[in-house]
Order: sequence, then C-alpha cells, then structure tokens
Amino acid sequence: MSDAWRRDRIGSALRGENPAVLRRLDAGFAVIGDVQFLPGYSVLLTDDPAVQRLSDLPKRRRLAFLSDMDRLGEAVERACTRLDGAFRRVNLEILGNTDGFLHAHVWPRFAWEPAELVGLPVWLYPRERWSDEQYGLGPQHNAVRAAIGEELDRLAA
Repeated sequence: MSDAWRRDRIGSALRGENPAVLRRLDAGFAVIGDVQFLPGYSVLLTDDPAVQRLSDLPKRRRLAFLSDMDRLGEAVERACTRLDGAFRRVNLEILGNTDGFLHAHVWPRFAWEPAELVGLPVWLYPRERWSDEQYGLGPQHNAVRAAIGEELDRLAA
C-alpha cells in the first residue's frame, strides 16, 4: 500500500483510505500513531481539514472534539491496562506546532520507560525513537489496534 494517505491524513480518512483509522468518532477520527515506541500511541484527527485550532470550531463542535479526545484517551488507557501491567497513565495534548490541522495526541506512559524520560514530555525522547523502523506502525501492532478499537466501541455503547 502506498503512503500517499500520509500527505492528506484527514482527506484520506474521509474517503476511507487512511489505514491508520481505528474508528470514526463524532467530531473526528481516532487513528493509531505512526510510531509505537510507546505502544498504543494514538491521535484524534478533526474531520474538517480546514480547521487549524480548537477555537476554529463552533462551541458545539469544539465540545464534541474534546469529548472524542476524552473517549480516545480512556480507550487507550483501558486497552493498555489490559495489555501491559506496567501501564501508568495517558498524556493528552493538543499542540499543532508541526501539522497545520487540529489534532490531539494520546500518549500511553509506562513504568518500563527509561528513568531519565519517564517523567518528561514524550517529545524529549531521542530522535532515533521517532525514526527507528522497529517502532514504526506495522502488523506487530495489530493487538493494540484491536484492543483500542474494542474499547472505543464499548465506550460508545
């Protein structure tokens, strides 16, 4: 499969062509992250590629996006708790410094992380963690993908 969807993550999700999509939510798409050095890393994408920041959304849509972020965070928490006894918490972030569209990061954090990094923002991990092929999203992450999807479904019920 081509990586062309990466150049238009939201458009490809809207067209059903983004393979990282876990579920369609009320105001966006829950997707599994491109890197998995912290297994379960996920992102909530807005469903409108023109929206750059949370404040661009009307209040009702803003609250729906934040509710989706909460739901994805809880799904990642539940899935990671089930899959890894060293799971500690999730970090939720809306940054937008690199990609110009509204999105939220959901980072699971674990007790097995290096002591010098466990209490720091994930963005301070060494650059090689972000590009090392062993951490790239692939079939080895099918179990965590499925677990997060199942939890998203449970939370929607």
